[in-house]
Amino acid sequence: MIDFTFTEEQDLFRKAAREFAETMVAPRIQEMEESGEVSLDVVKALGEAEMMAITIPEEFGGLGLGYTARLIALEEVGRVSCAVAMMLQVFALGIEPIVKFGNNEQKKKYLPGLATGERLATVGVTEPTGGSDPTGGRTVYKKDGDDYIINGRKCFITNSHIADTITVLAKDDEDPKAFSTFIVEKGMAGFKPAHEEHKVGMKGCNTGWLIFEDCRVPKDNLLGVEGKGLRVAMSAIGDVGRGGMVGCSLGVLTACLEEALKFANERVLYGKPIIKLPAIQDKIAMMKLDLEAGRLLGYRASALQDQGARCDTEFAMAKYYTAEAAQRAAKMAADIHGGYGCMNEYAITRYLRDSFVLGPSAGTSDVMKVIIARSAM
Repeated sequence: MIDFTFTEEQDLFRKAAREFAETMVAPRIQEMEESGEVSLDVVKALGEAEMMAITIPEEFGGLGLGYTARLIALEEVGRVSCAVAMMLQVFALGIEPIVKFGNNEQKKKYLPGLATGERLATVGVTEPTGGSDPTGGRTVYKKDGDDYIINGRKCFITNSHIADTITVLAKDDEDPKAFSTFIVEKGMAGFKPAHEEHKVGMKGCNTGWLIFEDCRVPKDNLLGVEGKGLRVAMSAIGDVGRGGMVGCSLGVLTACLEEALKFANERVLYGKPIIKLPAIQDKIAMMKLDLEAGRLLGYRASALQDQGARCDTEFAMAKYYTAEAAQRAAKMAADIHGGYGCMNEYAITRYLRDSFVLGPSAGTSDVMKVIIARSAM
């Protein structure tokens, strides 16, 4: 028998995550939308609410609740603010290589501060040459005594200007097939965040460039085995990164459905609420179907992940479906709003903008289909 129910602990966690999002995040949305800046008050609150500790083992100051709990948190935060959910999901993506591949000393040094939100994290993989093909990256490293010297640049990095701990993928300067992953810290000589992007959506979640110019990294900051770092970085993106985008997408889907239902029940035309119109009901039905199908795909993948089973294809399917569905839902909800769907006073315009950022994040929809097809073949 297949059990599709959440545990009591997970249900309580969902309730707590929703309450947190509505009380601590919602009041700051307008401020973030207008300034485009990360709300440090929200970041502090995330740490205090232990939202950053979910996947960190208890022995290193975390909650050790697993990946299903993380997906629950991201869905609930994303329902209120996809930008904050994105910041939180990339934080988890940045710490995953340390959790999975870090040695005991590295875990003791970094994870406790990350669990409390005292330190923020991100991952540096994507480059101007592309993110879907990390082997085409040009960021390189070479040994210099007891240190490594990194040169290159990364782009489209979420949390670029607020992260203290960055897991960075680079290739050997003399062997283009050998990749290593390093822990780079804010303030290290030769490292700096650079240009900050201005996205169409997800205001309040910064995205920018990272520059490495003879950046000196101690050998103790090497994650895993030298030359075997591609697996360290990409396994996190395949499971944790795409799983996080599923959570963000489910949040947008839920928000679009709720806003559409609210408006359609309140808007009266032809002497009755427009929710009575078959054309409106058709859109509501499609949003509801997409939401439930997306949840089944996403939570199935996270359950496999919690069991330690392989789940990269499952997350590729869930990421593709939910990101595409979120864009469909935002368009349908905007259509239901009619002319009001073009006005920034209505939340649906924010969901519409945010939904466009979901598609390319952690791998485009076309790349997801390549992964799914490879599995099928």
